[in-house]
Amino acid sequence: MTTPVRFDAAWERACKLAGVAASQGHDVVLIRDLSGRSTLLIDDRHDELAPNSDLLTLLRAECRNQLGPFAAHEPVQTASAMFSADMFFAAPELVVLSPREEHGAGRVSILERTVVGADWSAPGVDQEADSRRPWTRIALYGFKGGVGRSTATAILAQHLAEQGRCVLVVDLDLESPGISNLLADPEAGSEHGIVDHLTESAVGNAEGLKLLAKSSLTPKDGNGEIWLASASGTPRKRRGEEEPPYDYLAKLNRIYTDLPPAAAGGESRSFAQRLEDAISACEEQTAEQRGRRPDVVLLDSRAGIHDIAAVVLTRLCDRALLFAVDNPSTWEGYRMLFKQWQRQPALARAMRDRISIVAAMFHSAGDSERLNALRRHAYDAFMDTLYDLPDDDTPEPFLPDEGRVDDAPYAPLPILFGNDLVGLDPQRSSGWTKLPFVRAAYRDFLGAVEQLVQDSYKDKS
Repeated sequence: MTTPVRFDAAWERACKLAGVAASQGHDVVLIRDLSGRSTLLIDDRHDELAPNSDLLTLLRAECRNQLGPFAAHEPVQTASAMFSADMFFAAPELVVLSPREEHGAGRVSILERTVVGADWSAPGVDQEADSRRPWTRIALYGFKGGVGRSTATAILAQHLAEQGRCVLVVDLDLESPGISNLLADPEAGSEHGIVDHLTESAVGNAEGLKLLAKSSLTPKDGNGEIWLASASGTPRKRRGEEEPPYDYLAKLNRIYTDLPPAAAGGESRSFAQRLEDAISACEEQTAEQRGRRPDVVLLDSRAGIHDIAAVVLTRLCDRALLFAVDNPSTWEGYRMLFKQWQRQPALARAMRDRISIVAAMFHSAGDSERLNALRRHAYDAFMDTLYDLPDDDTPEPFLPDEGRVDDAPYAPLPILFGNDLVGLDPQRSSGWTKLPFVRAAYRDFLGAVEQLVQDSYKDKS
């Protein structure tokens, strides 16, 4: 009985066959479709291959033999036989597996056709755009949910506003909105939410949406402000009319697709660009409210492996705070994500410079041994994936002696855990962010993020 070819083995073999094709001097694109089937595209426009050439005959046979059910119906195709080869060979989402060698092998690139998750390894970091934007965007993300990310976002927003800053908080946890309940005044929510912008903009109807509400945590003294862009809107009942229905799920089910060009000759509109447009619209509306643009934008991202998290981390933020609880599942998850970035060294280098680990719900304030263990696990994950990259001229950081504090990305920013935080109901506890045990739990975290914000301003100036 022959052993069946499974998904992972088929992909590894397909990558090797792509290398064989590239060894003949041709650029190759390896496509994996939604079912996991692979197709080799060979760029022969400068050296056309006959349909029955030895190379093509060999590759077709090997694809069918080695990939089994994961070989496409036509597993090997040539650019010279395609109507528009640049749709594949010049696609912006290509990931380079091996670069072109001078007077040698051609380039091998990968093109993944997936429903979700492609943005984890898509070339998306636009440092030029980040530097042009005068305000700082900070993403808060956890691979696992339930680690206190939204609570930390609310407390951080108030802390920054107490420093006199204008803070915009955007709730991007669209499947499980949480930050809105911590920041919003139940009687004064925004009429529209992020899902409204994504659905209305798809048909060119986003003008006039009211996306912001003033947060109930805005300090009463000083110049600081907190504005909230909720995931969902709060319909307004107008005089003489019934309250309009609001079908959140119907909108949510339609937002993640890429869209065709809005007009002939235009560019297609990716989900990443549409999400950028929604956040930009919220930033513009803060200026319209008081004539003041935000100083800091906090993006409360969805947990787990999802397109929203991928886009937020790789494309939309200046800094990313990755919440971690010290257990095997957390580090296995982050290694999986880091390995996606590792496929593109330029992306990996950019990401390691913008992320910081947060020791979420850390149980012992004075237990340096446990904090050092978490730091060691974070360090190992970084070293295995985000350092020692091709053409890397940045020396690998060393792990300092235990007890020393360092500012490397793997150095955890602790948020202490206390039993009093369990079951805290912000709606019933007025001034909950100022309670002594809350302030004590978040003190080190707030101080560290405040420094990150100041450093970000220096980098932009």
